[in-house]
Amino acid sequence: MRIPVSWLAEHLELPEGTTAETLADAFVRIGLEVEEVVPLTQVRGPLVAGRVAEIEELTEFKKPIRYCQVEVGEAEDGGPRTQSVICGARNFREGDLVVVALPGTVLPGDFEITARKTYGKLSEGMICSAAELGLGEDHDGILVLPPGSASPGDDVVELVGLDDTVIELAITPDRGYCFSVRGLARELSNALEVPFGDPGVRPVPPEERECKPVEVRDPARCSRFVLRRVTGVDPTSPTPWWMRRRLALAGIRSLSLAVDVTNYVMLELGQPLHAFDATTLSGDLVVRNAEPGEKLTTLDGVDRALDPDDTVIADETGPVSLAGVMGGASTEIGTETHDVLLEAANWDPAAIARGIRRHKLPSEAGKRFERTVDPAVAAVAAELAAQFLVRYGDGTIAPGRTDVGEPAAPAPVTMPLALPDRIAGVSYERGVTARRLTQIGCKLEVSTSDQGVGLVTATPPTWRPDLVQPADLVEEVLRLEGYHTIPSVLPPAPAGRGLTPAQRRKRSVSRALAGAGYVEVLPFPFTGAAELDALGLPADDPRRRTRSVLNALESDRSLLSTTLLTGLLDAVQRNVSRGQRDLALFHIGQVVRPAAEQPEVPAVGVAQRPSDEQLAALHAAVPAQPLHVAAVLVGQRENTGWWGSGRAANWADAVQGARTVAAASGVELTASAADRAPWHPGRCAALAVDGVVVGHAGELHPKVVEALGLPKRTCAMELDLDALPLTDDRPAPRLSAYPPVLVDVALVVDEQVPAAELVEAVRDGGGALLEDVRLFDVYAGEQLGEGKKSLALALRFRAEDRTLKQEEATAARDAAVATAAERLGAVLRG
Repeated sequence: MRIPVSWLAEHLELPEGTTAETLADAFVRIGLEVEEVVPLTQVRGPLVAGRVAEIEELTEFKKPIRYCQVEVGEAEDGGPRTQSVICGARNFREGDLVVVALPGTVLPGDFEITARKTYGKLSEGMICSAAELGLGEDHDGILVLPPGSASPGDDVVELVGLDDTVIELAITPDRGYCFSVRGLARELSNALEVPFGDPGVRPVPPEERECKPVEVRDPARCSRFVLRRVTGVDPTSPTPWWMRRRLALAGIRSLSLAVDVTNYVMLELGQPLHAFDATTLSGDLVVRNAEPGEKLTTLDGVDRALDPDDTVIADETGPVSLAGVMGGASTEIGTETHDVLLEAANWDPAAIARGIRRHKLPSEAGKRFERTVDPAVAAVAAELAAQFLVRYGDGTIAPGRTDVGEPAAPAPVTMPLALPDRIAGVSYERGVTARRLTQIGCKLEVSTSDQGVGLVTATPPTWRPDLVQPADLVEEVLRLEGYHTIPSVLPPAPAGRGLTPAQRRKRSVSRALAGAGYVEVLPFPFTGAAELDALGLPADDPRRRTRSVLNALESDRSLLSTTLLTGLLDAVQRNVSRGQRDLALFHIGQVVRPAAEQPEVPAVGVAQRPSDEQLAALHAAVPAQPLHVAAVLVGQRENTGWWGSGRAANWADAVQGARTVAAASGVELTASAADRAPWHPGRCAALAVDGVVVGHAGELHPKVVEALGLPKRTCAMELDLDALPLTDDRPAPRLSAYPPVLVDVALVVDEQVPAAELVEAVRDGGGALLEDVRLFDVYAGEQLGEGKKSLALALRFRAEDRTLKQEEATAARDAAVATAAERLGAVLRG
């Protein structure tokens, strides 16, 4: 909201020397955000009043141009000093008093005025609009001064208000009362401790009859409805200059006297008004909801289909106004309007907010109604507007006032007197709480509880509907005392706490994968049925059992993810489409795994705390959400360079990624062949810990790769991180200083025997002396026989306490081969 300092000062007794910066600092100190402080004294040089003596229309150009002779002072011979000025505006005529910037004047934006030739004529100055002077945003016409307000040649800086300053504030939604001079002046009064004259407290003369009957069908939608009628208004009466100036500085364009008066009262008191042409209304008025099929042409000329949720003001012909949002064109104040019906109402904020968004009609009035308006000021606002029309439009206030409705009184709030002190940790002076609550308009009653605790019962003022609980009152006391008075003390961190073992493991896994060349991504957390179909999941796969979310961010992705692969593969698609061919991505996150018969979420109200049974039902309805880790590899795992050719990522790299996770978690994985979507059945490994399958890794199925548009041979792994046992003790590795004995063996087995099973058998048979087993070659040929293959293993033997003898290593090797022969029928290749 933009507001000139002079308007605020009108209702405050400010000390001499108070500056705009002082007021801005006071606003900030009590919690209002100041966006900008704009001094209007940005014009330098001669800015004078000028009387238009003659206008010559230049018609030979594409747009209408006027060549004006303007009296700007007195010549040496005593006659008027006239200067020629080129101007394109059309809203003035001969004899009007205008603002002229003479050559040498510098306007806002460092725009210097000089005498120059344009349109074939010499222009010796500039006739200014309000926007060019920094008084508003109206570029449509120049600024015409009231007759007799100045003489030609007089300095007009003070007259037009260029000695003022505008403060622009960002008002938060809970402080709707600050969308008015009344509210802002009250806040400054509290901050600066200066007297405040409330413009909302004005005498309203009693009226014994209605000026027009009104029926309000739903008091919840309209708690108060006030009408006041003014007849005999001269539609040609100009808006007084002081009012036009204040409206311009507040960012509102001047239109006509009746409209300007309603806008001015709205800015002054915070109560939006609407003016009807009373002669266009038929019969009594009804405030009701719109009926199905009804339409209304609003003031912007748009035919709008009304919703049954819209609140309208209707007469015998139908809706004439969209309540609180915009009036109807049929009852608009026009150039012939002399009979004005002023309406001041109090509307339901939620209904107004819905109507504004439904019809996309934001307005200054709607901005105030959706934040609540003081219902007690409606009659005062209507009376003030009527008096303005009488004073400046030669109107007459018609007998009678319509005042329908009785707004609910604010509910009192009780709290301990010392509660603000306890919350802030500050010992305030005695009486601070009562004084501050009184300043914001509360009526107080002080009492003592049965325990001897001092209590204060505060009845909030009608303009503060946000004060509904003790915490709200505490905030007001702390705000007005100053947040800067509250000490900032960092609480001590309790000893003995830190990350849980699971959290430490998650960090270790993340660091390990990053160290192995993977890049962490944060994919979209939701998925859709199409993504699950693309993965080729069977209809009975548990990963298809999920939950949908309400108000999904994307309508086609409304399901909670049951696997991290959908989001990771989407990230791969996006990167590949942007030219990235070699990728190694990972993500650690929760998935949702509902049980086959997961209970539905029960409906629990918010009026009171849920019972233990309700809480138990809520917890039972929450599906399992295990923490998973997944990785995807695409393209080259080892790049090509001067050192040689690269290597494409394959299923073994996916398995190794899982082993990296396991090593960081302090466990060891066992891999075995598996068949599970979305992996290739011949290149998929089931990963187990202590015989329990905790994940899978391998190359994705070609149909999945094709469906998702992924590069060929895309590989992936996914592990249930929560399923890995937590190892609390991490023993340091025991290193031997003695040399190893290296032995290579080649064992012939059936080609269906997995290499992992052979390695496991050899490791079990080798005993404590066998330090490491590594597969380094696979061979199949005619000399081995049909259906056979040879697996070459490198064995490393070492003793911890001595140099191992060759005989001991040979015996251990023979034991390893014997175990492999017993389990898998392995034969030592000669």
